[in-house]
Amino acid sequence: MTRNLTTIGFDADDTLWHNERFFQLTQTRFHDLLADYADPDDLASRLLAAERRNLGQYGFGIKGFVLSMIETALDVTDDRVPAPVIRELIAAGQDMLQHPIELLPHARTAVEAVAGTHRVLLITKGDLLDQERKLAQSGLGDLFDGVEIVSAKTQPVYSAIFDRHGDGAARALMVGNSMKSDVVPVIEAGGWGVWVPHGLTWEIEHADPPRNAPRFHELPDLASLPALVAQIG
Repeated sequence: MTRNLTTIGFDADDTLWHNERFFQLTQTRFHDLLADYADPDDLASRLLAAERRNLGQYGFGIKGFVLSMIETALDVTDDRVPAPVIRELIAAGQDMLQHPIELLPHARTAVEAVAGTHRVLLITKGDLLDQERKLAQSGLGDLFDGVEIVSAKTQPVYSAIFDRHGDGAARALMVGNSMKSDVVPVIEAGGWGVWVPHGLTWEIEHADPPRNAPRFHELPDLASLPALVAQIG
């Protein structure tokens, strides 16, 4: 019998392990360092604008975030930011790059459960070295049949990945916390998009849920994933 679903993709950051909270803690540190030069709301909006502006050059990840913080610090101080502040921002980024991985609840059991019956992929974006480090420290690496670290998650990217590793997007499912990156483009490619909301989500990753799409599902956490996979068949 032909199965509806043969391949399952997992996002990494804030789907399998914590990530965004470390960015927010570092952003609080950034606000404290520049409190004499700008109010928190203005600083936050200027940093977000810098991140959006720099995505095309730096991509996603900690290194681009640090460069955007430094650029914003220069902007709000009219290029007079004290050198120790720059050093603190660099140190903050290094701390983030060395932070131990903390798996989210049910991450291991969910991946193990579906890996027993389906082809399982890790599909993530960001800095190559940092994502490889996190995967190695997570202890989940041996569960995946393939790993794709990409610069962006779009409909053509998903189509190519699921063609390469599976039976096409029409028989694939993607699980993630980002509506914009993990759900919408997979549904556009013809697959199932499963949204597992995380309490903290980067503003750039927000998008409207495609609630009328028959292949859209929302789960409260990863514990519910094996039952959904079995239901799809």
